[in-house]
Amino acid sequence: MTSNVGQNYPYTSESEAARAAKIDALIAARDDLHDKIAGETTPLQPDGEDRWWVWKCPTTGCPGLLHVAGYALEKHALYVVCDGTCAKTFLR
Repeated sequence: MTSNVGQNYPYTSESEAARAAKIDALIAARDDLHDKIAGETTPLQPDGEDRWWVWKCPTTGCPGLLHVAGYALEKHALYVVCDGTCAKTFLR
């Protein structure tokens, strides 16, 4: 399987509470992350979703996981944040 195809498959899932706690912890740990998320996303809608997908980070050498932080402002995609060493954001 090519890496491009493999990146599209979720690694695991997490509860809404775990997702929110992880995003809050990442925002607290990174000075610019709150403003970046606020400027590039719309909030997740409370539609009864209790589980969210988590993906492995596609950055070479980064052991992180990607957690959903919101909906991308200008594209039809989820906006995710890496909890690993690369600290990047991605669209899924």
